Amino acid sequence: MDDGADSVTQGGKNRRRGKNENDNEKRELTFKEDGQEYAQVVKMLGNGRLEAMCFDGEKRLAHIRGKLRKKVWINQGDIILLSLRDYQDEKGDVILKYTADEARSLKVYGELPESAKINETDTFGHEGNEEWVEFGMEGEDNDDDDVVIDNI
Repeated sequence: MDDGADSVTQGGKNRRRGKNENDNEKRELTFKEDGQEYAQVVKMLGNGRLEAMCFDGEKRLAHIRGKLRKKVWINQGDIILLSLRDYQDEKGDVILKYTADEARSLKVYGELPESAKINETDTFGHEGNEEWVEFGMEGEDNDDDDVVIDNI
């Protein structure tokens, strides 16, 4: 009777499910302190790094700390809280990612400037003036360029 099957519970179809999400649980809104700044992600650089435009007007290179790196996905346009480095003003570390609701609350409290765009991916400098490239001409048939395999 001591085959060991009872003591270890593994396997089975439902063993590995998705992560345990608790979106409905509200967390307390975190405000910035000394040595911290609100920022918006401008560009993801990979390797746990990103370029962020701080709301004090500085563009900084930020590093996503280990605790956030695997659990919280940070995307372009997200509002984040940066810890500024004393010895390197142009660099910082991501402490927290705000949800869209939290970012809106920060804007209402006056923590974020009115110019801050929440929940939009076009950040800083992209004001909808992208040029669209059309491939091919309308109404033109390029039969001259078609190769007929039978003639080869």
